[in-house]
Amino acid sequence: MSASVPQGHNWARQVRKEEEEDDPLDQLISRSGCAAAHFAVQECMAEHQDWRQCQPQVQAFRDCMREQQAKRHEELQRKKEQASAHP
Repeated sequence: MSASVPQGHNWARQVRKEEEEDDPLDQLISRSGCAAAHFAVQECMAEHQDWRQCQPQVQAFRDCMREQQAKRHEELQRKKEQASAHP
């Protein structure tokens, strides 16, 4: 009697390309308009392996995110004011 040998479970999870693209952090950075600055930080870190050598890139990313957050805050304030002006 020849019984088939079970192959076992494949616990290794295969990451699909779509899942890589659906990373919430990547989506947030892309929507912020600061993706280029973020990638510059990543490239610098990959090259130097030392965040201290990447301070110009880190500062540019920080400035970009700060500017985007300020714009978003202003937009939310405008919407709030418009909503309260038109009950």
